[in-house]
Amino acid sequence: MMRYNKYKDSGFDWLDQVPSAWKVLRVKDITNKIGSGVTPKGGSEVYVDSGIPLLRSQNVYDDGLRIDDVSYIEEEIHQKMKSSQLKPYDILINITGASIGRTCIVPESLPKANINQHIIFIRTKKSLVPFVSYYFKTNTFKEYINLIQAGSSKEALNMGQTLSTPILMPNSNEQISIANYLDTQTQAIDERVGLLEKKTCYYQNLRKSLINETVTKGLDKNVDLKKNELGFDTPKKWIRYRLKDLGFLFSGLSGKSGDDFNQDDNPDNKGFIPFTNIANNTYLKRDHLGTVVVSQGEKQNKVKKGDIFFLMSSEGYEDIGKSAALAEDIEEIYLNSFCKGYRVNPRKTNPYFLNYLMLSDYYRQLLIVEGKGFTRINLKMEKVNDFLVYIPEVLSVQEEIVKFLDNKLETIAKIITNIQNQIITLKELRKTLINDVVTGKIKVIND
Repeated sequence: MMRYNKYKDSGFDWLDQVPSAWKVLRVKDITNKIGSGVTPKGGSEVYVDSGIPLLRSQNVYDDGLRIDDVSYIEEEIHQKMKSSQLKPYDILINITGASIGRTCIVPESLPKANINQHIIFIRTKKSLVPFVSYYFKTNTFKEYINLIQAGSSKEALNMGQTLSTPILMPNSNEQISIANYLDTQTQAIDERVGLLEKKTCYYQNLRKSLINETVTKGLDKNVDLKKNELGFDTPKKWIRYRLKDLGFLFSGLSGKSGDDFNQDDNPDNKGFIPFTNIANNTYLKRDHLGTVVVSQGEKQNKVKKGDIFFLMSSEGYEDIGKSAALAEDIEEIYLNSFCKGYRVNPRKTNPYFLNYLMLSDYYRQLLIVEGKGFTRINLKMEKVNDFLVYIPEVLSVQEEIVKFLDNKLETIAKIITNIQNQIITLKELRKTLINDVVTGKIKVIND
């Protein structure tokens, strides 16, 4: 990679030296119009199934606009929001919250749109848009936003701050060369990331199908099957139970407030299992624990190795009923209040087999169907207790299935982790490339 022959001081402590021929301007110097929107009166109640797209911060990403879940407003409301009506090639920037600084261009395919108050748009000369939009994607711009947010209790970027933001401007021919080069390079990176993401989906689906097939049909491919009461095939010799016949449910922590959790250096701290770790893991281990204050003499249900935990309350259907099993002997740990524990009778079933069974698509769907609620989805203990299950009569068969799945899924997990690390590396390369080219650390050479 080549560098420019001469550099000069940018005039800002946070910005490195820049090519000597480049101008250091402010965003206001290249802006024809800037604006932000509002949430329409009535909020989400005025959204319609089709109409004018109302873009929100969750639609704006550095790799482009995502409108799969876009909201729509009627033309009449759009006309009342004239100051935030968008045009193709407007540059959007998220100005609040965790996504502050994310940015993209309004594409030609979106001739009409509006925005809410969490986004600003910048309208500049069309010829400047490719380079300027890349500048807003740089780590340098993101770091500047963080710098001016320092000490503030609220993550927010206002129009005045945006307009006063320094921006580097090479001559027009160099802007075109830089934008074309980055278009080519980022497209190649994005295509590679897309292929890797497809591979991730393939292995995630393989994981699901392995669980579904193995916990319902076993490892013997020659065994006779029959359709059970739940509508799927299981070996004829497998035994029908209800969950309450194989163990019992128990409650998580009670009588606790937020102040009781994750205190530093409290002598009464004990381990507890957070609901997020149940949602994200098949097996729970020591490093998945938080801490909670449990005083001597308190009556709380302790958990032990082999217990299965169900998410009984969730904000959405995706996690409701999700289960995980404790895989280690850990002294005195407890369960969060959003979950129920389930302790199996070890003479009847292997807890890890039963957990895999509960994670199969068949049972995940049954649990989702039983979830009820509006702002929070909840499961009732008696519904889980009454679940029908079909399991091998012989414990050693259950154990063989667990070992088989453990080995297979561990291999798949390693493959997925490797792929995800490649994706992370490529995305970081993309960011670094944009930053170094647009800030002049690297010179683009035309062939």
